[in-house]
Amino acid sequence: MELTVNTPFRRKLYQRMLEWKEQRDGHSALLIQGARRIGKSTLVEEFARNEYKSYILIDFAFATKQVHDLFKDISNLNYIFMQLQLIYGVELHERNSVIIFDEVQKEPLARQAIKFLVKDHRYDYIETGSLISVHKSSESILIPSEETKMDMYPMDFEEFKWAMGDTTTIRLLRQAFENEIPLGDAAHRRIMRDFRLYMLVGGMPQAVAAFIKSNNLATVDAVKRDIISLYIEDLGKLDSSGKAARFFQFIPAQLSKNASRYQVGSVIEGERAERAIDVVRLMKDSMTTNIAYHANDPNVGMALTADFEKYKMYSSDTGLFVTLAFMDKDFTENVIYQKLLSDKLSANLGYVYENVIAQMLRATGKELYYHTIPYNDGKKYYEVDFVISDQFKVSPIEVKSSGYSTHASLDVFCQKYSNRIQNKYLIYTKDLKKEQDVVMLPVYMTMFL
Repeated sequence: MELTVNTPFRRKLYQRMLEWKEQRDGHSALLIQGARRIGKSTLVEEFARNEYKSYILIDFAFATKQVHDLFKDISNLNYIFMQLQLIYGVELHERNSVIIFDEVQKEPLARQAIKFLVKDHRYDYIETGSLISVHKSSESILIPSEETKMDMYPMDFEEFKWAMGDTTTIRLLRQAFENEIPLGDAAHRRIMRDFRLYMLVGGMPQAVAAFIKSNNLATVDAVKRDIISLYIEDLGKLDSSGKAARFFQFIPAQLSKNASRYQVGSVIEGERAERAIDVVRLMKDSMTTNIAYHANDPNVGMALTADFEKYKMYSSDTGLFVTLAFMDKDFTENVIYQKLLSDKLSANLGYVYENVIAQMLRATGKELYYHTIPYNDGKKYYEVDFVISDQFKVSPIEVKSSGYSTHASLDVFCQKYSNRIQNKYLIYTKDLKKEQDVVMLPVYMTMFL
């Protein structure tokens, strides 16, 4: 069961859940997938409380044997519904109640029963679980086709601003982005200050709640350390070889090398990329990790030419990433906090920005790809950090952790693939501007791509 905050934060997924309720009208269950501690249980219960006359929340991680046993034989739904109402002390109302299967991976038979429960159509059903655990626990059951799946991510910058009581800034930023209007120095500096704070706190609801309550980053760091320890433990359970947990722990160290790929051999001696493909896919499915695969032929349909042995690995939450980078040291030794707060992040810590760009692109539903082009000497590479599908073409993205506006890699990429380019983006820490056909975006506008 996920620990929750006292006041549920406003989340964008709520609106999509409303659309599911209105459009599907009980003809499909809703399955919300995501990493642990991102607020799935809190959001679902808030939704049930607001949008239905009554609800029953079955947390299968703590449910009694009596509850688990109900799903071994679903031939008599009247009996099951009667028992659930008696056990949980809740009256169910036809077409105005929802039954929540929280941590559904703990009871695969309940997920299998969705087909019949939806067909019965008396009540609505919402399931929650971590993606990889749901997959693993469902290997022996008949997967119901009557499910609408939604992925849930850590709080994005707009949700973070909502939590801080600001509901207008992001709307104004979107207008500036759409009309390519610079904000001006004062407004840009203020928003960058807020964005750097978001990078440090991150989007895990517990961390955000800790910051709001304490206004103390040391307290926030302690919360994030607990979450990281939980993730490492979970990855150890999912992959008994221990590779996944170790790969996760070395994400910051690998990014700091500024290499063109994650080098598994330097993390586990003798390990080879081709042997780690399944482990990396497991990490991606766990949603604790964002993976950017190398697109060998960057074009529409990049998945067709993705190199699954060549990839970069990011933490799904940059707040966790900041803590993970100094996990073996005390909070006071974590220079990222000091440098980001004072806006003096050195070039060798620029990978923090790369991680947050990856997180923001994934939050909008984009798959992550990057591309490299060798220098003439064949020893070094031009690297475009991200390539996204954009209408019927692609848009390359070069990331700068400073205000520098040079973009050699972007230029080489656009020259080589000139007939495929939709937009050219350089993401950096300065205000929005456009130079010829390159759009230079402040990092906080990545969410609009």
